[in-house]
Amino acid sequence: MPLNRLENLYSLIHSLSADSNKAEIPRHKILSYAGAFADMDQIDYNDFMEQTRKARKDLFDRDVDL
Repeated sequence: MPLNRLENLYSLIHSLSADSNKAEIPRHKILSYAGAFADMDQIDYNDFMEQTRKARKDLFDRDVDL
């Protein structure tokens, strides 16, 4: 995440918390992250995507005994 976008990201995450009113979340706030990775070089982006896929797999593809 580019450092100049961290404050915006924090605001967005805070606005998604359970105690906030979701109707007040402006659509443009969410869409502003559409090009967040545009300035990342291809090697870093590929590494980011690989780590994201691994984290998702580790988190969601596990056996749960109920």
